[in-house]
Amino acid sequence: MNRGLHYAACMVNRRHLLGGAGALLAQVLVAEALAQTAPQGNPAIFEHDLPDLTMKNWAVRVNEINYKPGGVSGPHRHPGITIVYVVEGEIVSKVGDGPEKTYGPGQMFMETPGELHAVSRNASATKPARFIALLLAEKGVPLSKPA
Repeated sequence: MNRGLHYAACMVNRRHLLGGAGALLAQVLVAEALAQTAPQGNPAIFEHDLPDLTMKNWAVRVNEINYKPGGVSGPHRHPGITIVYVVEGEIVSKVGDGPEKTYGPGQMFMETPGELHAVSRNASATKPARFIALLLAEKGVPLSKPA
């Protein structure tokens, strides 16, 4: 092989090798940086402190609630903890001393025992809304009562 061609072939191979190694190193460094800044595992979509309760003789019930367009529930209270996850549409809610807020698909809110749920309605007069309510309460106690 011609000495010049052999030298050129070695340079091309070294360039490819060094270029590939540099690209691999860059990918590793970027992945490592992302792993250090990103939350570990699945990111939380809802987090809320829980009241100090004993949950002896409690159970959980999960209800799917469907609001027709313009649908509304009157003010009410729950004896235990209620966690709401909006599946479809938008729900307007006012819980306790908090502000009236609108929640869309994937958003959640919580009610603590005995807290007033003053506003609960479908935000739309033309589209349905649907949410899942997890109600945790003492067994045998009615899960909701008018305020």
